[in-house]
Parts: sequence; C-alpha cells; structure tokens
Amino acid sequence: MKKINRKKDNATVKRVFVTPDKHFPLADMPAIRAVCRAIEIVKPDVYVDLGDTFEGESVSHWKWKRKRKPPLENIIPDVEKEIQAANAQLDILDEALDKANVKEKHLTVGNHDDWYNSFVEEYPYMRRFGFKNVVRAEERGYTLHPFGKLFKIGKLYFYHGHLYGGQYHAMNHLRKLGVNIMYGHWHDLQQSSVTHADGAKSAWSLGCLKDMSDEANLWLKNRPKNWAHAFAIVDFYGAGYFTVHVIQIIKGKCTIWGELVDGNV
Repeated sequence: MKKINRKKDNATVKRVFVTPDKHFPLADMPAIRAVCRAIEIVKPDVYVDLGDTFEGESVSHWKWKRKRKPPLENIIPDVEKEIQAANAQLDILDEALDKANVKEKHLTVGNHDDWYNSFVEEYPYMRRFGFKNVVRAEERGYTLHPFGKLFKIGKLYFYHGHLYGGQYHAMNHLRKLGVNIMYGHWHDLQQSSVTHADGAKSAWSLGCLKDMSDEANLWLKNRPKNWAHAFAIVDFYGAGYFTVHVIQIIKGKCTIWGELVDGNV
C-alpha cells in the first residue's frame, strides 16, 4: 500500500491551529498536554486562541456579589497569585508553539480576560493588571483582538463567541452575522450551516479546554454540563477557501491522522 504523505504543500496551504476557552489556571491539563503534542505533530503556520485564556476569578465582579468587597491591598495578593499560576500553564502551551516554530499567534479577548480590563477601569492606577500586560502579549508574540471584535483569515472569521447565545447559538451566529465564523465561549460543540445567495456558510462552536469538574465550576452549583474538550485544524487554500477539522479530546486523549495522542502520560 502506498504511504500517505501527511505533509502539507507550504506553497498552497496555510494551516491554522485553533483552541477554545482554557481558563488558566483552571485548565484540564491532560487536554492541554494533548493539545501541545498535537501542535508538535501538526506544525501549524498560525495559532488562534479564541479567548477566556485566563479565568480571572480574582478580578471578577461576581466574586463579591454576596459579600462585602475588602480593601484593594487585600485583593492584590490573590490577583497576583492567580496571574502567576495562569501564566505558568500558558507557558506550557507556548513552549509547544515555539517547538513547532509558530510565529503568527492571535488571541481574541474573551469576557473572562476582559475582567482584568474592567478591574483597571475601577482602579486606574493598577494598569499593570490590564489583560495585555498580565498575559504578557508582547513578550509571547500574540496579536490581541479586542473583546467582541471579529478578525478574519481567508473566508473564515474568529472571535470569542459571547455576542449571540441560546440553545442553537451556532445557527444564531449565522443568522445575525451571515459569515463563516468560529468561536468558543459556550464550551459545547456545535456546527450549523446555511446557504445564502452568495454561497454556503457555516458556524463552529469549538467547546473548551477547561477543567469540567464541579470543584472547578462552583458557580454552576452541580448543574450537569454539555461541555466538550476540543480544538480545530483549519487548512486554507486558494482564494481563502478552507476545510475545518474539529478534533474532540475525550478523557485527555484524541487522534491526529490515525495517531493516538494521550495527554495523561
């Protein structure tokens, strides 16, 4: 049997690796390790992070919903501790991107990420806690895309995913935006397609990479979750056309081109 050549033609294909909500330092680490090993196999040209990269619990206004907010000097140690832990986990992902020599990296700011910016609005003298600074965007080489703004590669748009919801949020995105769109935010896997006069379009909700345990999601109060761990490989070719491959991670394991990737070991 003739061996299949899995390498892409760099002259005609641009390969993009996309990851959804990680919520560092509350990421599911077996899933993150699976993603890192997949990056080393895929060797993408571009990396896209769909946001909610950091959890931001320490700067969330929800944290003080039912209790008195303490003085700022009592809050700062928790903020710094969370930022340090989140960056330590993001370092693991960035190391895999560096090994794969990925130079172009995008991050669409999510609502949890934007909590840091809201914190700075409340305390303007704490600009060091703006999201661009805490995620070390310049040092890491990330291009940040503002909260709620779409950006485009070929004929596919990307953003965090918070603008339109409902049970059928993928279809809702198509109705409201009328473009090919990939997003996160809702933590579940959905795809929906429509055909307009100018052609077919699809929307993809890419799940998440967050720890799905009840302990990491106390705000759900033990409510069952329809979440899924996943990432996407998108190959662009021709005049911006593309194919999407959604890879689901189940209990820290996935397969790439017939190769088992196990993030548990």
